[in-house]
Amino acid sequence: MKITASALLTMFLAFAATGVFVSAKQSQHKMAKADVDRLMTELSNWGRWGKDDQLGAVNLITATKRKQAVALVKEGFSVSLARDTEKEKADDNPNPYDHKMVMVGDVAGVGGQWSVDQFQILFHGYQHTHMDALCHMFWNGKMYNGFSQAEVTQRGAGKLAIGNLKQGIITRGILMDIARLKGVKYLEPGTPIYPEDLEAWEKKARLKLAAGDAVFIRTGRWARRAEKGAWNVGANSAGLHASCARWLKARDVALLGSDAASDVLPSGIEGISHPIHQLTLVAMGVNIFDNCDLEALGEAAAKRKRWEFLITAAPIPLTGGTGSPLNPIATF
Repeated sequence: MKITASALLTMFLAFAATGVFVSAKQSQHKMAKADVDRLMTELSNWGRWGKDDQLGAVNLITATKRKQAVALVKEGFSVSLARDTEKEKADDNPNPYDHKMVMVGDVAGVGGQWSVDQFQILFHGYQHTHMDALCHMFWNGKMYNGFSQAEVTQRGAGKLAIGNLKQGIITRGILMDIARLKGVKYLEPGTPIYPEDLEAWEKKARLKLAAGDAVFIRTGRWARRAEKGAWNVGANSAGLHASCARWLKARDVALLGSDAASDVLPSGIEGISHPIHQLTLVAMGVNIFDNCDLEALGEAAAKRKRWEFLITAAPIPLTGGTGSPLNPIATF
């Protein structure tokens, strides 16, 4: 039987509609806990910068790298990557900022000069923009560089705390807009991003990640929230598949960020909920920016057709802290 070109096209579209090709791609990248455990050794940076090192991949941000990053600034136009704080509970915000006014000037009818407020925040999770310290996650009782989990007590982290980044972050930032790559406003929750997608974006953007870069993955999470409302991002969100970890290590990425928590959720790997977190924080010593708002950055980068920029960020040096809220700034 002779099959015409139009018939072949019809068959292709039918297969695509049923998701057969997507399933084949997922099968190609299928991973188990044993695979992730093996990558914990294969991708490890333990000892790379000495047995006592607590900076991890931030060591890749050299003085030369910082100067090169500063030289990227041509316009002086800046964009914040921080999500505005929200005080109301939502499906993706079970622990809102607790904001209390301590002084508001007028006290018991007596005028005063000061307004003073107090904040309390549980910043880890899926709403507030923050950076994870390297002490944020354990694997087999260990943290990055082999430090014992016992270093973290009720008094805080004795090793790998966020205070190690007190000098701040200054490096080249790269936006990888995977939603834009796919031609959509946002990826649907649960959509995995594979190494081929990252490579396709490099080709589209005509750039390649280099050692010491900070890479930010846009899934369009906040665009979807604005259109459809909040949902349980901790249970279902687009993000990097575990197979991307090897790709990130090959590029020697210094920092990883996204508009959710980097990992695709659910991970698809039984027994491991956040393989990207585990492989970056613990094995590679890569700090993570969680819940960045990348919508304004995506628009600014697309307008300029420039996907690289100076990124600066200054975590609060919380003594013994497992991370910190912060306001990353991209400057073109």
